[in-house]
Amino acid sequence: MAVKVSSEVTYALDVRDGRIGEVMGRVGGYVQLRPVGGGREWDCPPEALGEAAAGEVLRARVRRVNREGRLP
Repeated sequence: MAVKVSSEVTYALDVRDGRIGEVMGRVGGYVQLRPVGGGREWDCPPEALGEAAAGEVLRARVRRVNREGRLP
């Protein structure tokens, strides 16, 4: 499934491992994704991208906030 890369905030699903990331751009034929809430970017081939449903993005954001709240 093709995911359009635009200037507005877009989220995509990396179907290889189920991670959801914010689309940051394209480099060398790959799409760069950053985890929801920040973190280290990773490269994903365009053919491995899927559409991230709004509910999945929300769950990823909540998990990130909960994880940060547990840190000492």
